[in-house]
Amino acid sequence: MPSSHAPKLVILGRDGVLNEFREGHVTAPEEWQAIDGVLDAVARINHAGWHVVVATNQSGIGRGMIDMSAVNAVHARMHQQLQTHGGRIDAVFFCPHTPEDGCDCRKPQPGLLLDIGRRYGTPLQGVPMVGDTLRDLQAAVAAGCEPHLVLSGRASSLEGGLLEEMLSQVPEARVHGSLGAFADFLLTRAHVEDSTSGGLG
Repeated sequence: MPSSHAPKLVILGRDGVLNEFREGHVTAPEEWQAIDGVLDAVARINHAGWHVVVATNQSGIGRGMIDMSAVNAVHARMHQQLQTHGGRIDAVFFCPHTPEDGCDCRKPQPGLLLDIGRRYGTPLQGVPMVGDTLRDLQAAVAAGCEPHLVLSGRASSLEGGLLEEMLSQVPEARVHGSLGAFADFLLTRAHVEDSTSGGLG
């Protein structure tokens, strides 16, 4: 049963949303390179009262390309870099399986997102989920989240027609040029809602 004091959540993909996407997977801490502006964007979202959680497919684990100690080291670098900018990721939920495993946690399946909702005791309806691929958007919709696409990572290379084709499959998705632009949208909308409801801030 959801708590009446459930936290405000934002769910982010990792590769291509927070850090530069690498075809061969991020297998070592030095390969985790933050996309310009994302560290400040996460900090702004945090400071406005949201908890930020990552949901990421990491099939490199299932393929034997990276082990758990390396995954933890990569995320330690991510957390350290965010901390220097005043930001924080509360938790990282990841799917270690390959596409062939047929699990329910690999996006576009909603399992990772549903796990986050259960962990935080909050309904996912209206929770923003930000990704850079069609499967991120599909997972968001399947879990009841609000889908957002950032034109970084894999989405940055989509030509106009391919982008339109993707969005036609998830017409409710909102598109932002960057995670910073998403943060602007989120904070502006929250301010308008507070003003309309008579709340402070």
